[in-house]
Amino acid sequence: MEWMCRVADLAAYADEAVAVQAYAFGLADDEIAVRQRIMRRHATFEGVRSLGAFDADGRLVGFGYGYPNLTDQWWSLVIEPHLAREGHRGWLDESFVVGELHVLPRWQGHGIGRTLITMLCKGQDRDRILLSALDEQTPARKLYRALGFTDLARPVLFPGNNRPYTVMGATLPFD
Repeated sequence: MEWMCRVADLAAYADEAVAVQAYAFGLADDEIAVRQRIMRRHATFEGVRSLGAFDADGRLVGFGYGYPNLTDQWWSLVIEPHLAREGHRGWLDESFVVGELHVLPRWQGHGIGRTLITMLCKGQDRDRILLSALDEQTPARKLYRALGFTDLARPVLFPGNNRPYTVMGATLPFD
């Protein structure tokens, strides 16, 4: 399967990116609309980085984006008490957050996720990376562990979502 990874304008690709996420997660229509708005808002954050993986026909088959953590942003406010409970509150300071990273299921296992996260984090001026992942033994969690991520807090329930998540962190550069 032929693909290439390149910088992608997050706001311009928000609908396509959420479609990838929706397919991978099985999101309902109301969730899709909310995530599109969130993604467009994240596209305005200072220091945001976004990448897309495209097939030979130019279709988006995976994407990832991240930004320097904002401690007053919704995600940080939700995870802060969980990190504090586990003695990891300091991870919120001066870290880079991988906001989303998704690959269409039929394209998984081809190195796309590894390439996306490695390129997102390469050259960061911050030495810590945070993300949240489903608190399940998924291929994504396996990838994150292989890159050096560890579980910092679990389970974490985000408002409006009944699936438990794990907050994971890693130091840069990746091994």
